[in-house]
Amino acid sequence: MRVYFRFLRLHRRVDGAIARELKELGLSIPQFDLLSTLTEREGTTQQELAERLYVTKGNVSGLVDRLVEAGLVERRATAGDRRSNALHLTAKGRALAGRGIAAQRDYVARTLGRLPDRDLAELERLVLAWREEARREEGV
Repeated sequence: MRVYFRFLRLHRRVDGAIARELKELGLSIPQFDLLSTLTEREGTTQQELAERLYVTKGNVSGLVDRLVEAGLVERRATAGDRRSNALHLTAKGRALAGRGIAAQRDYVARTLGRLPDRDLAELERLVLAWREEARREEGV
């Protein structure tokens, strides 16, 4: 249990540090998650985003509405499906996502990146093993 609680505390600390850096850019973590996901999967639907971000479609809908209003994301009609829209970054959204990704990359380099390569390899091995156990528990 000690390892588990240390992991949770570390997650909160890292999340807080990243949130502060993103706030300086005018972004919340959920906004950044959505923008950065669209940098990888441009044209995805709100339903697909909800699944990828592990949130409800309603949460994504409100978030997308605010990002559309801010001129960061645009909805485009999906060919063959009038009920859903493909989401795309605007130039402004792509630039802001890039700044957020750079801030995240810099934080990781200043912290995790300072560990020796062999420790990083072992940490990755352990995290992947834990992930597999969690997936097994979920039946995924």
